[in-house]
Amino acid sequence: MAAKTAIVLLSGGLDSATTLAMAQQAGFTCAALSFRYGQRHLAELDCARKVAARAGVIRHEICDIDLRAFGGSALTADIAVPKDRDEAAMGAEIPVTYVPARNTIMLSFALAFAEVMGSADIFVGVNAVDYSGYPDCRPEYIAAFERMANLATKAGVEGHRLTIHAPLMRLGKADIIRTGLRLGVDYGLTSSCYDPDPAGHACGHCDACLLRLKGFAEAGAADPAPYSHNSSPERI
Repeated sequence: MAAKTAIVLLSGGLDSATTLAMAQQAGFTCAALSFRYGQRHLAELDCARKVAARAGVIRHEICDIDLRAFGGSALTADIAVPKDRDEAAMGAEIPVTYVPARNTIMLSFALAFAEVMGSADIFVGVNAVDYSGYPDCRPEYIAAFERMANLATKAGVEGHRLTIHAPLMRLGKADIIRTGLRLGVDYGLTSSCYDPDPAGHACGHCDACLLRLKGFAEAGAADPAPYSHNSSPERI
């Protein structure tokens, strides 16, 4: 494959869609990697397919991992998703929507995919500015994983250094949205919701929805994603 091929972790959400657009803007030909990991918000995979198709990625793989076997998260077990919390409550502790070791598992798959594709670049949409509360979204974690990757792979041992790019790390949600709009991202194809209805419409009340809606409001743009009729109009 071309030396400028990059692997992009693509969940189907706002951040990963923006990250894909940024990777392409930087001159990379992109392959996308998504996961069916037992998440309750499986609707995001339909969004990932649409985003990948619109972006014209050269390859899109959806891998199956059963993290529901372990549970431990509101996204992979029968635990209620928190709703209607203010940002102080969101930031008080690591939230129950944290999925144990998820980013480590997904980046490990991306590392294998990169070696096979002959790629030296992985893009991930983690963000440490707007609230996440997740330990595997910190710059220290990304730097540590990159060091490990260059010790643990044939490519790394042979001197072909791999770089993990996290272009959203220092951006607020409104800045991410402004960047994506400038790059032509169709946010109507994305879903950020942790607890969508059976039709895939966002709930408008979970942490991810509230932060997304706040970001669009601060960016001075309307969120084109579909929301459930049970959502309060003022949130949308």
